[in-house]
Amino acid sequence: MSVKKIETSSGIEIKEVYKTCNPMQELPAEFPFTRGIQKDMYRGRLWTMRQYAGFSTATESNKRYHYLLKQGTMGLSVAFDLPTQIGYDSDHEMSDGEVGKVGVAIDSLKDMEQLFDGIELEKITTSMTINATASTLLAMYIALAKKQGADLSKISGTIQNDILKEYAARGTYIYPPKASMRLITDIFEFCAKEVPKWNTISISGYHIREAGSTAVQELAFTLANGKAYLKAALEKGLDINIFAKRLSFFFNCHNNFFEEIAKFRAARRMWAKITKELGATDERAQQLRFHTQTGGSTLTAQQPINNIVRVTNQAMAAVLGGTQSLHTNGYDEALSLPTEEAASIALRTQQLIAYESGVTQTVDPLAGSFFVESLTDEMEIAANIYIDKIDALGGSVNAIEQGYIQNEIAAAAYEYQMAIESGEQIIVGVNKYTSAEKVNPEVFRIDDSIRIEQTQKINQLKAERNNKEVSLKLDALKNAAKGTENLMPFILSAVEEYATLGEIADVLRDVFGEY
Repeated sequence: MSVKKIETSSGIEIKEVYKTCNPMQELPAEFPFTRGIQKDMYRGRLWTMRQYAGFSTATESNKRYHYLLKQGTMGLSVAFDLPTQIGYDSDHEMSDGEVGKVGVAIDSLKDMEQLFDGIELEKITTSMTINATASTLLAMYIALAKKQGADLSKISGTIQNDILKEYAARGTYIYPPKASMRLITDIFEFCAKEVPKWNTISISGYHIREAGSTAVQELAFTLANGKAYLKAALEKGLDINIFAKRLSFFFNCHNNFFEEIAKFRAARRMWAKITKELGATDERAQQLRFHTQTGGSTLTAQQPINNIVRVTNQAMAAVLGGTQSLHTNGYDEALSLPTEEAASIALRTQQLIAYESGVTQTVDPLAGSFFVESLTDEMEIAANIYIDKIDALGGSVNAIEQGYIQNEIAAAAYEYQMAIESGEQIIVGVNKYTSAEKVNPEVFRIDDSIRIEQTQKINQLKAERNNKEVSLKLDALKNAAKGTENLMPFILSAVEEYATLGEIADVLRDVFGEY
């Protein structure tokens, strides 16, 4: 088969990969994968273009998903509201004022059916940003796939399922760390057998960075957490050459163009070494695959149109760093959930980079740059100092329980804010090049009546379902949680009988307690 020649607009041929005359120089798809995990990278296949979306009810979010799919998005990325994230049904008193606000409200399999109405799960990939209740939302997704008649061996997507960064940076945890780690490794084990293409965890630096960490801290704390998950799975007796292939990462892309590129290159190299040290011999188990989202905390409410430029800069860095998947933020997200116009511009930003910039035409185009190579090395050295400190404390779980990681992030956030206030760190439109004009952009608001609507749906569900069967399934889950069995089959059985997310979380609260 002849390979299509790629040329510049001037007719100069572009090679798949460039290297120096050094015969020892690393190539893409070779250990330790600094230059990328695919031999041809974007010449063979572009990154997956995702748009993070979810708000209000499942029905309303479903309309946005169909809109995004028509605009050319390649995969869906689901945002859940706060009650869903922390295991409360919409009718719970703790849910008041939060239903449907920062994501979609999912109370039962019925909501999941409405969320993906008209969308064949076998034909798309879905990323779900969910942690403490990840097991339940994954069970709902699997139950829906089964109802659609899908082949579970072909279902692909990702659950975030990264509870350690919740304790360190974000706060949507429910159970104590050790009980949470059990749920995570149960998911690893279950999916390896039942849903082999599913990415069982997306180890997230994104929220660590949003909480105020530096790029080096994001890199170090994320990989240290990844190391903790590897060790937990190994202690459960799982094969690293199987389960490590289904781990993925989720990074932030901030403003400093070259630092972000170096961060991604260093991350691949470091993870390859970590997995190898822990026994991985399969190259696919040594490779770091990651999704990137542009930096939400970098967006400004002042002069919001400037955010289009920020997002473009960050997206370009993610692509040059070799991301497998990318979400670009809407320019209005410092003000509200993104409008359809903002979501469309964000997606077009990715498409413009992919098809018009030329940066996809060769693998690792910045390789060999004195600056980029040196910065990559320095990022690795600095991040390893942190990882060695965390190892000395007994790993990420102990470091989090002792407050070490949280304190380091807080100190970095304080220093950054002080630099902005002193003018040492310039933010265009905020502390320099400000303007007096008043801007009143269109914002996207969610009505509080959503809670009433969701409550009515829950009441109807409980009136129609087989409540005796639900009780039996929840009792079985409680007994399993008291023992050592894998909990995923019990959660799936309860979900299929239309047990609600809150009912399942309450059963586990009774057994594990709350943190």
